[in-house]
Amino acid sequence: MATSPVGPEIERLIQLLARLPGLGPRSARRAALAMIKRREQLLDPLARAINEAREKITLCTVCGNVDVTDPCTICSDPRRDPSILCVVEEVGDLWALERAGAMAGRYHVLGGVLNALDGVGPDDLSISALIERARASAVREVVLAVNATVDGQATAHVIADLLDGTGIAVTRLAHGVPVGGELDYLDEGTLTQAMRSRRPA
Repeated sequence: MATSPVGPEIERLIQLLARLPGLGPRSARRAALAMIKRREQLLDPLARAINEAREKITLCTVCGNVDVTDPCTICSDPRRDPSILCVVEEVGDLWALERAGAMAGRYHVLGGVLNALDGVGPDDLSISALIERARASAVREVVLAVNATVDGQATAHVIADLLDGTGIAVTRLAHGVPVGGELDYLDEGTLTQAMRSRRPA
């Protein structure tokens, strides 16, 4: 039976790193070794940053974004157009649109998509908060910037139905978003074109 060549503390660090998206056991070992070799430049500052983030980061109670203030900096920004509300599945999608500079309005994070097989229904997402927020404010357009997956499109359809008859324009992302694609993996040019070419839902 093979034994670990490292102590339990290092093995725990590798196991935790391996849980991160995009890192498997081999990549986690390389990352852990790089941090250990450059302890003062990498490991110590990373440990402090993680601890500070754990203490200060919170979810915005308005839109669901991750920030250190509540409401978040996007919701608090007076330069944002309050008449446009962009609906995304996850915070990573919001960040992708912000990197592209494609949205001048505000956001609403659903926290996922509807998925009957996984038991995810409307009550498991922030859909009711979205509908309430859209109706109670000066929102004139809701942009459904969900991923072009079967579950994403089903979620968009449900939201469009709930907003039907409210007088609020409901649009979806158009050109540039491939079927089965996810926003967080698209380049900024594709996202910008998709936002500019949105169409009625």
